[in-house]
Amino acid sequence: MENLLVMHNDQAVTSSTNIAENFNKRHDHVMRDIQNLADDVPNFGEMFFKTVERDKNNRNRWIYLMNRDGFTLLAMGFTGSKALHFKLEYINAFKEMEKALIQPKQLSEKEQLMASMRLSLETAGEIEVVKKEIAEVRDIAVNQVTLDHGEQRRLQKAVAIKVYEIETDPAGQRRMFKELYREIKDRFAVASYKDVKRKDLQNAIRYVDAWLPRKVS
Repeated sequence: MENLLVMHNDQAVTSSTNIAENFNKRHDHVMRDIQNLADDVPNFGEMFFKTVERDKNNRNRWIYLMNRDGFTLLAMGFTGSKALHFKLEYINAFKEMEKALIQPKQLSEKEQLMASMRLSLETAGEIEVVKKEIAEVRDIAVNQVTLDHGEQRRLQKAVAIKVYEIETDPAGQRRMFKELYREIKDRFAVASYKDVKRKDLQNAIRYVDAWLPRKVS
């Protein structure tokens, strides 16, 4: 249970990967649970912060950071005695770090000088690394990120409008839904319409708008 929290924007936070590990959950399930909160929590953005970290294979992946309010909201659904133990550990860790934040440490002149020198060296050495990581994150955002929940709904709505526009028979509508979703997967080379890349959303909607069903012999 070490390193439960880190600092982000001057507040104590924990990560979705940390939650997944300590509560024995799949990270994609934790991400899904957090994203599901976005539609119902007005101040979602004040409690959850989406960012990128490197996984064990040194690849970038999306995660969420959350403050104490965000963690409390997410952990409400975690049940069982083990989950209760971990929730108490996190709550205590938040309290301890927040207490430490309001008690600034006084550095000696030597410590201040050493900290200044260390910061200068680290900054000089990390500028190129930061530039590279920014480029990698930009590449992920542009070329790899799939549709979020709201964008999936937009594509679903476009599909529904198209099907209902050209077919009134329920049996025919069911067939067309299957056909159109199958053609979307084939057109954009994905396993599910949910896996369409964010950069391809407008192309997918235009494809749906122009789509015509195959003639049934």
